[in-house]
Amino acid sequence: MKGRFAPSPTGYIHLGNVWIALLSYISTRQQKGTYVVRMEDIDLQRSKRELGDALLDDLEWLGFEWDEGPRISGPESTYWQSERQEYYANILECLALEKLIYPCFCNRARLQSIASAPHVGEVVHRYDGHCRHIDEEKVKTLSAEKDPSLRLSIDSCDIEFTDRWQGVQHIHLEGELDDYVLRRGDGMYAYNLAVVLDDIVMGITEVIRGDDLLETTGQQIYLYKTLQTSFNSKNIQIPSYGHAPLLIDSEGHRLSKRQKSITIRELRDNQWSANRIVGELAIAGGLVKANTLHNREISISELIEIDLNLPSLSQKTIEIQIKE
Repeated sequence: MKGRFAPSPTGYIHLGNVWIALLSYISTRQQKGTYVVRMEDIDLQRSKRELGDALLDDLEWLGFEWDEGPRISGPESTYWQSERQEYYANILECLALEKLIYPCFCNRARLQSIASAPHVGEVVHRYDGHCRHIDEEKVKTLSAEKDPSLRLSIDSCDIEFTDRWQGVQHIHLEGELDDYVLRRGDGMYAYNLAVVLDDIVMGITEVIRGDDLLETTGQQIYLYKTLQTSFNSKNIQIPSYGHAPLLIDSEGHRLSKRQKSITIRELRDNQWSANRIVGELAIAGGLVKANTLHNREISISELIEIDLNLPSLSQKTIEIQIKE
């Protein structure tokens, strides 16, 4: 069994990040598994190496011990996505040879016009298949003028999976409408591609992450199945999923870097102990009761035996209040 924590180093790590890391770590250790830390720094414009190093410093200070990843090494040559792009490119070449992906030349204005006129009942931006059936000659002509993005060619299907905390999920993917981007026109690889390919090659069998990523799971499972068929491989296994509630503040705002949520670095500077931070998260998430802790403190190692099959983890959000 293998679990992982895969943060993006676009800012200092905050309580919402640590909450997910804590759940994935506890689950992996309970199953005597291998814990992997992977840096998802695929967004080269926003990600910074020094922020990744600071993130690792904070994880170590909090008491996390990983078995594979930065500073530990492992079977992979690197655990930074920015250094894995040749691997992604090779897989896309294979998919292109089998006509499973296609170039898309739609500009931002056109895509925004599609988004502004959604189909009845839709709440997300979907494509309209405009470039899916362009012939090879026109592709050559357009490619001379613009670098295209690459989209996965979807066959309409229904996908079902059982989430550890959110229960049975039914997702319908519609051909053309749900053809999603695997690589942008500027060469940046999409999250949905990189996360699946890295989870496959690293042997990840359990993915625990925030509920905000639940909607992407159907797309990722479709890609898993496409790769299973394309490579005729029984070694490509779809992991189990657990989507945990997001932490929100007293005003209902999700804790995030963009919201400038309180960071571990700030709490450290304010003389908070690692055990106090872990304790606050455990209390907010319903893992322990406040009256069972001294000074609201508990270590990560003390949480390993905690039951994670809790009603609180089936919620969409959990409010956390930081008290001095």
